[in-house]
Amino acid sequence: MSTARHDVRERIEAVENASADRTALVTVAVPPEEDLEAVRNRIERDHAQSEYGDSGPTNSDVEESLEELRGILREYETVPENGLVAYVGVVDEELVEYVFDDLPVPIEEFVYEQANEFDTDPLESMTEPSATYGLLVVERGEAALGRLEGEEVVPIDTMENEVAEETPSLDNAPEEADGGDLEGRQTEWKEGFFDDVADAAERAFLGENPVDELLVGGTEITVEEFTGDDRLDHRLRDRLAGTYTVEYAPEQGLRQLAERAEDQLTDAEDLPAREALEEFFDAVDDGEEVVYGRENVDEALTYDAVETLLLSESVPAEEASELAERAEEIEADHVLVPTEIERGEQFEEAFDGYGALLRFEIE
Repeated sequence: MSTARHDVRERIEAVENASADRTALVTVAVPPEEDLEAVRNRIERDHAQSEYGDSGPTNSDVEESLEELRGILREYETVPENGLVAYVGVVDEELVEYVFDDLPVPIEEFVYEQANEFDTDPLESMTEPSATYGLLVVERGEAALGRLEGEEVVPIDTMENEVAEETPSLDNAPEEADGGDLEGRQTEWKEGFFDDVADAAERAFLGENPVDELLVGGTEITVEEFTGDDRLDHRLRDRLAGTYTVEYAPEQGLRQLAERAEDQLTDAEDLPAREALEEFFDAVDDGEEVVYGRENVDEALTYDAVETLLLSESVPAEEASELAERAEEIEADHVLVPTEIERGEQFEEAFDGYGALLRFEIE
């Protein structure tokens, strides 16, 4: 996880947890195509009305919030590429503001409202996973396709090999049937079904909303047979992130596939932190050039001695962003260490969550 994502996550949690006794928390979400000047004018009018309205606590808080919002909107000449979301209000007698202007996907609807809670619907795009996954469970007689959206498995389609039930086996074949011929016909029908499944996967995962990665599940033999040939579109072969043994029928199998892949997906996201943490602990054990603790890390950054900066996710987001920026200025790497990964909690407790691998020893 990057320090930027850490900061965004903390700000989103703050927005979600904010509440007030009065309807004085202001939410504004501006789509990229919206007229920013028209939005500013609307805020100006409401602010002017609040100045001459009831002077009670609610109106006073609204006036203060709108005054702050006016200043925020004046900082922008145009609406950012994917829109702008701003939250301003008085929470526990303190004026707070949260601005999101680097959104991963465009804001679709204009929102402007006052309530005792912030409207977090516009932030949904911020919390969506950075990668999209296609799920495919395939057996000789049936298959299922779906998507992994966050933690939710969304089925797309199921398929059945209609000729499978008509395929004679050695147990029910006519006496005159040749064993080699039966095997050939079974292989032909299986291959035909696999081709149909591959075509369906191309339509489902390479259409208007293509997936970033593909996960395939089934019995070990079936998965190997299905993915071993070139039947999958080359773009899907390039996005094949892993194959997994799945015992259940298709739709239930989609859920099992997502569960089986979960550890790998998490490991991939945390891999830079895991590798840096392993190198850090090895260096500590071997007495090599490392520092730890807030003051020592600060000193190492001052001397441009840091090669890789490690910060626990428990470090406050603002401080983590500041240290990461200093690391970037000296062209050092930086990673945020989740406490739930192996030795992540130990790093937090033993070293206060601050550590650095050094380019050279500090005298």
